[in-house]
Amino acid sequence: MAKKWYVLHTYTGYENKVKQTLESRIESLGLENNVFDIAVPTETVTEIKDGGRRVEKERKIFPGYVLVKMELDDRSWAAVRNTPGVTGFVGGQGNPQALTRQEFNKIMKRSQPEVAHKTSTDLEVGQTVHVISGPLANFDGVVAEVSPESNKVRVMVSIFGRETPVELSFDQVSHI
Repeated sequence: MAKKWYVLHTYTGYENKVKQTLESRIESLGLENNVFDIAVPTETVTEIKDGGRRVEKERKIFPGYVLVKMELDDRSWAAVRNTPGVTGFVGGQGNPQALTRQEFNKIMKRSQPEVAHKTSTDLEVGQTVHVISGPLANFDGVVAEVSPESNKVRVMVSIFGRETPVELSFDQVSHI
């Protein structure tokens, strides 16, 4: 039997609890030679709160799913499948489907810290904001576009009576 990664479906919000329970079950049932690793893929996200304050948070990449590296046999399947919070394996026709190496690498690469982490913000298109730094500090404007992948926001600022689009970073604006 080969060690392969499988995906478990769990109740959303219980991924870490399922991981802990599964680790305990593996130990108590003596399945350390069948189940090798359990992962809840996460990524670090920086949120910009009121006043430009940055808050780093861990966010689950796939809420409701847990990855398990195991040698699939009747005993290990039953132990994992009957863990509280696990609703089943992901796969076709009720059979667990192992992840390919490429799928696993793609999921785990996304959860690695050296990958540039995303920033999320509560800024929305149409919202009025105040520019707090840069050459346009103390101007007010309306959000025209939000780009979380580049940590930028396009704001329409009135300069000399004309609406002018200005691209700013999230930490250069605050809510009014």
